[in-house]
Amino acid sequence: MQLAIYLNLDLARIGYNTQEVPERAAMKNTIRTFVAVEMSDAVRQRAAELIGVFAATGTKVSWVKPHNLHLTLKFLDEVPLSLIPQVSAAVQKAVVAFEPFELEICTAWAFPSTNRPQTLWLGTGHGSETLFKLHAALERALKPIGFPKEHRRFAAHLTIGRVRTPCQGGMNELALLIQQHADFTAGRLPVTELVVFSSQLTPQGAIYEVINRVELTRTE
Repeated sequence: MQLAIYLNLDLARIGYNTQEVPERAAMKNTIRTFVAVEMSDAVRQRAAELIGVFAATGTKVSWVKPHNLHLTLKFLDEVPLSLIPQVSAAVQKAVVAFEPFELEICTAWAFPSTNRPQTLWLGTGHGSETLFKLHAALERALKPIGFPKEHRRFAAHLTIGRVRTPCQGGMNELALLIQQHADFTAGRLPVTELVVFSSQLTPQGAIYEVINRVELTRTE
């Protein structure tokens, strides 16, 4: 990994409108950032099929677009632009003990419960233990540069939708469908890297752009 990659980034590639850069940079020298595992095309397709089933209930849910599907390992919130190279270096440090592995995306569920769904998500099966260890390593590596560990236990999940209006028609049907798809599987994907993303919130939804890719290449 070359940290200079970030320093030479065209800001337009990480979610900024180049016409707005001078004004925005003067007001805010930060970027909303998170570290995640990208989904494969096959997993995206299967997740999109399930979203279609759930969406047919007509409930008001903000569904995640298939190309935006990702499994967040660490949300960093607003990060100073000057700190991004250190974030990339910390992610690199976290993955040195890991080699690529397979991760299964499965089980449809919801927070806080399937009877009162607010956030709809898919869980993980095979590969979960390695994913949890990777998350713990990431927490340890990022703490020294100002990102404290989460107080809550890490719950690996792939968010597919967020309910906009809790009390509405179709919610009972949606809750039942979630329960009926508890054994859903979207398949397995190879996890070969972690991705440092930027996130720009817009009225049309979030725009995610890659800041850096850090490969899992453990060497003996």
